[in-house]
Amino acid sequence: MKTELSPAIIMRVKEFGESDLLVTFFSADRGHLKGVAKGARKSRHRFVNCLDSLSLINLEYDPKKRGDLCFLHSGKLIEAHAAIRTDYPTLAKAGYMIELVEVLFPPAVKDLAAFELLKESLECLANRQNEESLPFIFEIRIMAIGGYAIHVEKCSICNRAYTGQGPAVFIRERGGIACLKCRQPSTLNPLLNPPSVQMLQNLQVNGFSGLKAISIAEDILKELKPVLKLHREYHLERKLKTAKFIE
Repeated sequence: MKTELSPAIIMRVKEFGESDLLVTFFSADRGHLKGVAKGARKSRHRFVNCLDSLSLINLEYDPKKRGDLCFLHSGKLIEAHAAIRTDYPTLAKAGYMIELVEVLFPPAVKDLAAFELLKESLECLANRQNEESLPFIFEIRIMAIGGYAIHVEKCSICNRAYTGQGPAVFIRERGGIACLKCRQPSTLNPLLNPPSVQMLQNLQVNGFSGLKAISIAEDILKELKPVLKLHREYHLERKLKTAKFIE
């Protein structure tokens, strides 16, 4: 198999053996992969300034697996996103996004929409744009890309169309909303007012770009947070380690 060159986001880097580095990355061409950068601990002339976590690079690698690892030949830095790594709250938000991607997408599954969303989100974090809303906007979008969109078009119980004329409740086991005739609000079925339902629909349907221009009002974000947590934990069947930093 030929060596490939692809844009990639460095997710994490660990020491591997005496002189190597184990690199987890998300590539535009082949998705989430792990590879070995031979000798990179002692000499980084093939990877100048490009093996820091969250960096966007052009990565040259051999996709042929050796065990479960690729062989990394070289890298060229595109964007370091250094500002993220110098601020802990911002770094925690980025870590949450990275963990979501790792959990949602199996190794070696290409998803260009997910790559572009992560790329744009890291750029926004590095530039301190939309920081408070961004992790939740990212979560809504990446869950939709991964096949777990929240269905808001109709009641998930009686199938009556939702017209936005009144509140609804979220039903986690159905991955959607229900009208108040079918289900009453509770801790496990949080209330969603029309602006919150509309925000969910807009973020899931209207493409996956323009993060800089999106903002979520505080009252809407307050309603969405418990919904997103219930939805995420039910469908992913786990609690994310990094979730505590954004909840």
